[in-house]
Amino acid sequence: MPRTAASPNPAAAFYASPAARLLAATLRAAERWTPALATRLALRLFFTPLPSKRHARAKPVPAPWQAQRRRFEQGELVTWQRSDAAPGAPKVLLVHGWAGDAQQWRALGDLLLAEGYDPVLLDLPAHGRSDGQRSSLPQWVRALFAVSATLGPWHAVVAHSLGALASAHAVARGLPAGRLALVATSPPPRQFLRWFSAVLGPGEALAQRMQARIELREGVPLREFEPAWLGPRLRLPTLLLHDRDDRIAPLAGAERLAAAVPAAQFGTSSGLGHRRILGDEPTLRQLARFVSGR
Repeated sequence: MPRTAASPNPAAAFYASPAARLLAATLRAAERWTPALATRLALRLFFTPLPSKRHARAKPVPAPWQAQRRRFEQGELVTWQRSDAAPGAPKVLLVHGWAGDAQQWRALGDLLLAEGYDPVLLDLPAHGRSDGQRSSLPQWVRALFAVSATLGPWHAVVAHSLGALASAHAVARGLPAGRLALVATSPPPRQFLRWFSAVLGPGEALAQRMQARIELREGVPLREFEPAWLGPRLRLPTLLLHDRDDRIAPLAGAERLAAAVPAAQFGTSSGLGHRRILGDEPTLRQLARFVSGR
């Protein structure tokens, strides 16, 4: 049975629901008899956002925020912009994390609008009001490039959790952005695969098979999401903010990434955890100052 969110294994926080525990038991049984089936089941679970954010899709959004739908792969992506943004204002892309949605960044978007920017909130595949039931980190990177093709270039990109890792990879690959702010950056996928496999039972052999299948399917080596690969390629002004009490994305991972980025600024907070940091007013004002270069 997966441990609680207080477990040293951060993956437990994502897979502690009764449904996830049932899936974990099924996965362990499949691992004993048919490892290939176990790998397929594990990937299906790994690519499914948990907990579900279906209820977030029905919540009303204040009128100044207008949704736009655009084609992406087999579905549509949704972006949000303020109808009262000044024409020609510098655009700032705000990117949520796994099992999050664009509205988590609305407070920062309102703050940036007041400072003369045109904030763009993005619902990534299988999140918010965008299409899909499952998604992956490489697909998120492709989605960032797809949105940038019509709305970019970006004065800045601000991103949270797995969205921060996707944004860092996209910028390292040439996404047009002048500044980059990463909040509560997720651990690299190879690390999370090991945590995932451990908390669900089968262990390292499953993690290795999953990695091989992901790399074959997506055509991207997962080492490209590691600090050693990302750091030297992030040569723009970069801010990393992380809470010391984050149990989803341990502080050590952000410290390694900050040490690898030549122009990185690194700041920490306490008592906010992984998600409350998104609503913390001092954090939002610090992000706004960084975006505007102050």
